[in-house]
Amino acid sequence: MTTAVRVSDNLVRDAKIFSAIDNRSITGQIEHWSKIGKCAEENPDLTYSLIKEILIGLSELDQGESSEYKFG
Repeated sequence: MTTAVRVSDNLVRDAKIFSAIDNRSITGQIEHWSKIGKCAEENPDLTYSLIKEILIGLSELDQGESSEYKFG
């Protein structure tokens, strides 16, 4: 489902800059920031790096890429 929302010009400008760095669309960049922010609010003790690694892992699972974790 797509819904039009209004966002500030500053947010769009920043998203345009960062989307070029990460090869995302502007919308994709804002959605990425939204996911990170949502996770951070739900898990205030987690670092940005850990949240990003968790999201990468979830994306890999969604794409069928998984392997058994080897301890030690």
